[in-house]
Amino acid sequence: MSEVKLEAMPGSTSIEVALKIWRFNRETGERELRRYEVEAPGEATLLDVLDLIKDRIDGTLAFRKSCRMMICGSCGMRMDGAAVLACKQRMAEIAESGHVPVISAMGNLPVIKDLVVDMTPFWDKFKAMKPYLQPGYEEPVEGKEHRISQERMNVIHKESLCINCGCCVSECNSMEADPDFLGPQALAKGMRFVGDPRDGAKIERLEDYNSEHGIWDCTRCYFCNERCPKGVDPRDAIAKLGAESIEEGIDRDMGAKHAKWFVKSAETTGWLRETELVPKTQGIVSSIKEMKFALGLARHGKVPPPFPPHVAEDVNEARALHNLVREQGRGGALGIVQGERGLARIEHTEAGGLRRDSAEITPGEEPIRRYAGDAPGQTTDDRTPGSGA
Repeated sequence: MSEVKLEAMPGSTSIEVALKIWRFNRETGERELRRYEVEAPGEATLLDVLDLIKDRIDGTLAFRKSCRMMICGSCGMRMDGAAVLACKQRMAEIAESGHVPVISAMGNLPVIKDLVVDMTPFWDKFKAMKPYLQPGYEEPVEGKEHRISQERMNVIHKESLCINCGCCVSECNSMEADPDFLGPQALAKGMRFVGDPRDGAKIERLEDYNSEHGIWDCTRCYFCNERCPKGVDPRDAIAKLGAESIEEGIDRDMGAKHAKWFVKSAETTGWLRETELVPKTQGIVSSIKEMKFALGLARHGKVPPPFPPHVAEDVNEARALHNLVREQGRGGALGIVQGERGLARIEHTEAGGLRRDSAEITPGEEPIRRYAGDAPGQTTDDRTPGSGA
């Protein structure tokens, strides 16, 4: 075995790093928490430290790695119970604080050995998304290229950043409760193709993703967004899929009905009218079955009187916003994308003092230009996708 030599950068100092690593032998089922201490360069990452431990202390330690540059996604693991990319996690501040982190394999996937998990279930769900374009356009004339506007591609910008590391899957509460749930990574990949204007199987995809273990099984805990090392925000992608499903009339699932009533209730009164939620979501028969439970809540003051409905003071602002989005043709995922970009602008302008319309915030973004006869959400740049003009 060749020795790993990690020399400190000029001007850098070395640090003493201690780790507690969960070791696991699948053949015997033995599991043991071992402590390791090693000297490392001040700029060392968790992956660097693991390399040093394997080379200098314990050659039997098993973990995955490849690019070392946050691109391949191989080195996903947990540190103190939260998924990280080992090549991204710097160790100096942790070491200087005296904290000894616990390193373990990712969650929701079978452990093969130590920090190595079996990715077979992960890839099976990835393949179920049919992660390839299914063309739905005519070939460009004269051999020209397909041209799609930047604004249309912005819809799937974040989803295209996914490196399939599995960090989101590791932290998914819904997958922990239901291993058959398609999961945040697979559904984010699904949105990457549902939102691609070149794909011709949008409806078929949405029908598949609205299965029993699909879109609406997400618990909205947002841990996948929190742990994603590339800013894909899988929960946002799942929300886009839900919005696109409702926009296309694929709303048979109880989760879709719940979302539709939530929007309608907020638009009309500015509040979620909870007394009407069960009838609108589950139907009259189910509501009657829940009467005993509802009466118990009412006795404890947990059910507000349905009449007269409580209307928010500034409900007209919510209605105006809803009407504006509708007039702009930003139904389905486009409305969520607009919100994402708005939040990104706020974050960047507050953090870095950038102008709202600077290139660093909205690279390549084009203004909406709609003409009479355009379909909702369609612009002059994409009325004829694939024209090669």
